[in-house]
Amino acid sequence: MKKIIALAAVLVMAFAGSALAGSVQVKGSTTVLPLMQKCAEAFMKANPGVSISISGGGSSNGAKALIDGTTDIAMMSRDMKSKEIKRATDNGRKPVQFVVAYDCIVPVVHPGNSVKNITKEQLFGIYTGKITNWKELGGDDARIVVISRDTSSGTYDCWKNKVMKVDGKKHRVYPGALLQASNGAVAQAVAKNKLAIGYVGLGYLNKELQGLTVNGIEAGVKTALDGTYPISRGLNVYTPGEPTGDAKALIDYIMSPTGQKLAADTGFIPVQ
Repeated sequence: MKKIIALAAVLVMAFAGSALAGSVQVKGSTTVLPLMQKCAEAFMKANPGVSISISGGGSSNGAKALIDGTTDIAMMSRDMKSKEIKRATDNGRKPVQFVVAYDCIVPVVHPGNSVKNITKEQLFGIYTGKITNWKELGGDDARIVVISRDTSSGTYDCWKNKVMKVDGKKHRVYPGALLQASNGAVAQAVAKNKLAIGYVGLGYLNKELQGLTVNGIEAGVKTALDGTYPISRGLNVYTPGEPTGDAKALIDYIMSPTGQKLAADTGFIPVQ
């Protein structure tokens, strides 16, 4: 891995020293968005002739844009599904995957909540509507306000596979949950409601949120890499074929030591 990153650094230096000029469209995951924004800003500063346009909307929207040919890079906080890969291939676009960082999905509550730890079984109970009061978790006698992501979200897709899947069956989030379109929207909703619970990517934790340990394990670099934290994932970008030109240069930058430091600064876990 160190050799790969070193090679990427050389490539970045080569591109930074050349007269890059053009535009790159990037669409998709709101989880990957903060990392992409930081890298794009630094990359454009080093290459003022390149314009990078970035928009969120969720992993499924990133996959759709890649399939439709309306993006150069798709950000996805999940792997592309086989049916998405087939649709892209049928359209003459063979998706190429790059894992740019690792992430934990963290259950979050208001800082005033007395609950500090939760089990996967309790999360399943909350999100299926079977656990409805905080006192069932050792908290106050108050109803739980459940906040989840919409189905186009890669974060939701990971949550569905890691939390909502029991005995091989994937269960739906119960209809009373309040759905939000982004990590940022979930963070804001939980920060404003003392009775709420939601889940966000590691990079979205802030002082207005209290991250819960899961099964007694705290989300972090070590627990994500050694597999002890139970809700972790890779963060991806996809290109419609082997990347070239400015798109390749941007991905090389993200994978370089500089880009991976930005991943760590954003709160994610470098791939090194």
